[in-house]
Amino acid sequence: MERVELPKALNDLSRRVIGCAIEVHRELGIGLLESVYESALCAEFQRVGIGFAQQVGFVGQYKGRPLPPQRIDLMVEDCIILELKAVRAVDDLHLAQLVSYLRLTQKPLGLLINFHAPTIQKGTYRRINSKALNTPSSPPNVPSASSA
Repeated sequence: MERVELPKALNDLSRRVIGCAIEVHRELGIGLLESVYESALCAEFQRVGIGFAQQVGFVGQYKGRPLPPQRIDLMVEDCIILELKAVRAVDDLHLAQLVSYLRLTQKPLGLLINFHAPTIQKGTYRRINSKALNTPSSPPNVPSASSA
């Protein structure tokens, strides 16, 4: 499998996002609803100055025809999709959902974060949309290091 390198600014933003998730997990622990973790993570993003949008609706396309509306838990800086879970175990279907969202939105990076994992490091799954990174006509909207 080919290893894809992300732009430094996107990697740095990803680290900051995971750091916020670690802080939420440290404060709240496990056992709460996904919506509680989402709310706390949004508060943490606001505290540290990370831009985000919550419950972002989008309509994908199939051969030029619109698909039913979908909803992304959190969109960070218009370039990282966050799919949040509060489940005992992450299923392949959860990861497939994230990959589909990346493909349909043409965003470069997705993180699935499971707040029921013993640590956020063990509950975080990262997926890269190499097509979004390799499309010269539409580079990803990655914030510069100076804006982070």
